[in-house]
Amino acid sequence: MKRILASVLLLGATAGLGAAAAAPARFDWFEYTGRDDLFAPPVPAGQYRNPILAGFYPDPAICRVGEDYYLINSTFSYFPGIPIFHSRDLVNWTQIGNVIDRPSQLDFTGKRITRSLFAPTIKYHAGVFYVVCTHVDGGGNFLVTATNPAGPWSDPQWLSFDGIDPSLFFDDDGRAWMVNNGNPPDNKPLYQGHRAIWLQEFDVAKKQLVGPRSIIVNGGVDLSKKPVWIEGPHLFKKDGWYYLCCAEGGTSIQHSQVILRSKAPTGPFVPWDKNPILTQRDLDGNAPQAVTATGHANLIEGPDGNWWAVFLAIRPFLNGYQATGRETFLLPMKWTDDGWPLVLPAGERVPYTVASPKGASLRPVPLPLTGNFTWRDEFDSGAERLAPLWLMLRTPKETWWSLTAPKGVLSLTPRADSLDGLGNPAFFGRRVQHSKFEAALALAPVSEGVSAGLAIFQSEEHFYYCGVRRNGEGLTVFLELANSKKPTTIAHVDLPAAAPVELRVVAAELSGSFEYRTLGGEWKALVAAADLTPITTNAAGGGNHFTGAVVGPFTRLEP
Repeated sequence: MKRILASVLLLGATAGLGAAAAAPARFDWFEYTGRDDLFAPPVPAGQYRNPILAGFYPDPAICRVGEDYYLINSTFSYFPGIPIFHSRDLVNWTQIGNVIDRPSQLDFTGKRITRSLFAPTIKYHAGVFYVVCTHVDGGGNFLVTATNPAGPWSDPQWLSFDGIDPSLFFDDDGRAWMVNNGNPPDNKPLYQGHRAIWLQEFDVAKKQLVGPRSIIVNGGVDLSKKPVWIEGPHLFKKDGWYYLCCAEGGTSIQHSQVILRSKAPTGPFVPWDKNPILTQRDLDGNAPQAVTATGHANLIEGPDGNWWAVFLAIRPFLNGYQATGRETFLLPMKWTDDGWPLVLPAGERVPYTVASPKGASLRPVPLPLTGNFTWRDEFDSGAERLAPLWLMLRTPKETWWSLTAPKGVLSLTPRADSLDGLGNPAFFGRRVQHSKFEAALALAPVSEGVSAGLAIFQSEEHFYYCGVRRNGEGLTVFLELANSKKPTTIAHVDLPAAAPVELRVVAAELSGSFEYRTLGGEWKALVAAADLTPITTNAAGGGNHFTGAVVGPFTRLEP
C-alpha cells in the first residue's frame, strides 16, 4: 500500500490538469481466488484433475517433440493471441509465451471479441515449429513459424485458401498436407451446417499450397443423416493408416468427435461404424458434475507409450449456465483390435480425476491452471512485461500501460475506448476459471474526468464494471451493468475523501457481491446479490459465443 500512497502524491500534482491530461490510474495489486466445490477434494497421488486448463482455453491443439509437449488454444480477438504451454507429462503445464504477441503481427481492431483467431494448430518438422490459424473477418488463413516455441514467432504468411480450422500434416515420405473445414461441393449446401473437409499439398520450402484441392469428407461421417459442422480436422499416421480426426455437431451440447481412415492421405476416407469416439450429447447436461460439449480433440502418443486425447468441453454449474467458457480436458484413449481409436465409450461420463501418464502427480506451478488456488499479482516484476496470462481487448496501437512509472504499480492511462466498443480499452483481464471465485484489487484515487476499477467482461454487451470516479473532494463508487443494451449504473455510494480504495467481487455461480473498502476499513457491499447471469456465455450467445469471462483492472475517460 506504500506504493499506492506514493501514487496519491503523484495524483495531487496532476489533479488540476483535467481529463485531457488525466493522470494514469494506478493499481497496487490484483488477486484472484477460486473455490469450486468440484476442486475441493484432494487429487490422489498418481492422478490428475480435469480440466487440465480451466477457464477460457478452447480448441486445444498439441504436438510432441521428443519428450516435450506443446499445446495452444484459440483466443479470438484477445491480445496477445494463442497462448503456448509446455509439459513433459501431459498433466502439469506451464505457459511459456504467446504466438501472437507483437501488434505488428495482426490487427484485431473493429472485431467483436468472438471473431479473429479461430482454432490454431501446432506442428513440428525438421527443427521448425509451425502454427496455422484463421483470422476470421481479417486476412483469412495464415502460417507463422519459430525455431523456439517460446518465441519469437514470425509475422504471418497468408495462405490462399478459404475456410477455417487449417491443420498441417508432415508425412514420412517428405510430403506435407493441409486439411481444413470449407464449403460443401460446388458451394451448394444441402442443409444448414453442411460443410466439408478439404485437403491440399503443402510445399514446405515455399511455405505455400500447391496442386489441386479436393474434398475428402463431405458433410460428415454419414451425409444421409445431415451431419453439421464437420470441422477441426487433424490428419495423422499410425501403422500404415492415415487417420482423419474431426469434430462434428457444432461446438455446443451436440458436439462430438469422429474418426475416419484411409491407406492414402488423399483418401478415400472410411468412417468407423462405431462413431463418435467422444461425445456427451446423449447424457443429462444438468446432472451434478456434468461435462458437456466435448469435441475438437487432438490425439497424441503420451510419455508412457499410451495414446491420449486433448479436447474442449464445458462445465455447466447451474441449470446449464456457465461463465468459464470452453476448457481443455485430457483423457486416455484406447486402440481397438482392428485399429480404431476410442476416447470414451457411448454413455460414459467424462471423469474429473484420472490416472496420470507414468503416474505423474500434480505439482505447484507459478501460474495455476486448474484446481482451487489464490493467485496474486503485485505488479513488481521490474519489467514492462506482465504475466503471460493477462489479456487485453484487441491489438494495442500505443502503449497505455506501465509497470515502472512508478515501479511496483500497474499504471493504466485512461482512454476513450470502453468495454462496449470495438477498440482497445485500457483493460487487462485474466480468465475466470471457477464458478465460485473472488477477484479484488487496490487502486489510488483517480483524477477528474476518469474512472477506474474492476471489470468482469464476457462480451461487448455483457459485463460488470465496479468503478471509482472523483466527486469533488471525495469519490463515488459505482456499479455498471451491460446486459444486451447500453451500460447503465445500477448502484453507487459517495465517499467523503479521495483515499485509496479496494474493490472486489465475491461470486457464487449466478450471484455476486460487489464490495469496497477504504484503507484499513471493513468490506461493505455496494450490491450484495447481483445477478451474474448477464456475464455467462449463455447470455452472451450460448453456442454462438466462443469465449469465457475475464476479470481485471480497467480505466476510462468519463464522458
